[in-house]
Amino acid sequence: MRHGKKFNHLGRTSSHRKAMLSNMASSLILHKRIRTTLAKAKALRTFVEPLLTNSKEDSTHSRRLVFSYLQNKEAVSELFREISKKIAERHGGYTRILKTGTRLGDNAEMCIIELVDYNENLLHIKEETTAKTTRRRRSTTKKTKEKATAETEAVNEEEPVEAVPKKRKKTSKQTPEDKVTETEEIQEEPSETEEEQSGAEEEEDKS
Repeated sequence: MRHGKKFNHLGRTSSHRKAMLSNMASSLILHKRIRTTLAKAKALRTFVEPLLTNSKEDSTHSRRLVFSYLQNKEAVSELFREISKKIAERHGGYTRILKTGTRLGDNAEMCIIELVDYNENLLHIKEETTAKTTRRRRSTTKKTKEKATAETEAVNEEEPVEAVPKKRKKTSKQTPEDKVTETEEIQEEPSETEEEQSGAEEEEDKS
């Protein structure tokens, strides 16, 4: 029984599978990107990434070890001369799988597998996004605070604050007694004017 064996045979014998993965790994190293099915790409990833890790140490032993898997001198020389320098600072995850839909005929899931450090477009986009996010977080808070303080200081210097007239407080409701006193005062005022008029007439008669 094959309980717990999650190894994908890809419908091939052991020798056929090893030869296919060896050829695909050589093509990936030489061309940096190949198009294949999703199942083959996942199997190729587990096959080629240990070889890329071994290429970081340029020694006779590591070259012979990689050659035993690839059986291709051009691929081995390309791997140790150029690719090993590109992936020197990367700790694993050297490949990327991009799904491209299904294939006509058998409806198999297709994808593109590529070396991460050789896709300059995605690397450039990633750098721009990281740079923008860091700038926004650092600059927006400081700049907005500085602008706000500068604007308030400029307004305070240019426009002096005018004294706002105080609003009169609303008086409480008048009681009926207050109304009576107001009417009495109004009635008394014309009496004083009448006395003044009569006094003025008497002075005119005397003169």
